[in-house]
Amino acid sequence: MAPPTELPARPERGGAPGSRAMGRLVAVGLLGIALALLGERLVALRNRLKASGEVESVDLPNCHLIKGIEAGSEDIDILPNGLAFFSVGLKFPGLHSFAPDKPGGILMMDLKEEKPRARELRISRGFDLASFNPHGISTFIDNDDTVYLFVVNHPEFKNTVEIFKFEEAENSLLHLKTIKHELLPSVNDITAVGPAHFYATNDHYFSDPFLKYLETYLNLRWANVVYYSPNEVKAVAEGFDSANGINISPDNKYIYVADILAHEIHVLEKHPNMNLTQLKVLELDTLVDNLSIDPSSGDIWVGCHPNGQKLFVYDPNNPPSSEVLRIQNILSEKPTVTTVYANNGSVLQGSSVASVYDGKLLIGTLYHRALYCEL
Repeated sequence: MAPPTELPARPERGGAPGSRAMGRLVAVGLLGIALALLGERLVALRNRLKASGEVESVDLPNCHLIKGIEAGSEDIDILPNGLAFFSVGLKFPGLHSFAPDKPGGILMMDLKEEKPRARELRISRGFDLASFNPHGISTFIDNDDTVYLFVVNHPEFKNTVEIFKFEEAENSLLHLKTIKHELLPSVNDITAVGPAHFYATNDHYFSDPFLKYLETYLNLRWANVVYYSPNEVKAVAEGFDSANGINISPDNKYIYVADILAHEIHVLEKHPNMNLTQLKVLELDTLVDNLSIDPSSGDIWVGCHPNGQKLFVYDPNNPPSSEVLRIQNILSEKPTVTTVYANNGSVLQGSSVASVYDGKLLIGTLYHRALYCEL
């Protein structure tokens, strides 16, 4: 019998002690880098939310809460004849709501009345009222005086733009069209420039809630502005942290865009092909939401959030505050920025829009009440 063959010794599992130690060092190093990056992103997010922001009260003497608006009036648009439209009842996953089971709607107020009151507009048959979840709104008056109301809608938290015809005699809205498009994945606000034409902001690149959160946390700056027409849809401005309110100058030459988490208002020049070119950026010290234009002066009125963290992490004992800014001469080298109204949440929580008409000021909120003031 031949002698048994000697088998080679097996190396210890995991390699030599030195290589194991080096692997652990690399793993610990990578974990440390990841934690440091996450920590830095968290600090940056708190700064973008202005999580420590406080506001000093600036009161207006002739104001009262608007009866019938109890659960938000996220956006307001006013026609030249003084009819004001309110977008009410917005809901989002994780966002506080005082009426979680009530569908949204469109209210109207005639500011020429001696004692204006808000009335809900009836919407034509066939439109899904149960899932109506209105966000940003905009009006357009055609050459034949037809009034179109454009509404950003989130039925079942999806993204559409609804176009209605306003029928004043019946105090109603006739639904004309629902628009969905892959370039409109996370629509926030809209400014109409034709009977079926508009610019819209996407506050995120993604539509999935988790990916939205990740996009915000990492500050990817993938939000954009899209131009829509029946013949052409295209992105016309990019690189926003979270593009929010949008509006157009009275002379139709400039588009204004609020970047809420960057605390900025962007001024963009509109070209004949509807493309946009950035002219300037106005930096502010608050989270800027919707933008309204005073047609007589061109002033921009802004609903703002001095502390975004309070807005999204709701505490009734420490509610979100409200702030309204008026911006004059935004195209000049030194625009004038005035705080017209500010409240710590004791009266108005989470102001999202401020619109003026003939010495009257309307202030809406993301999910709270609405205020009527005489300036």
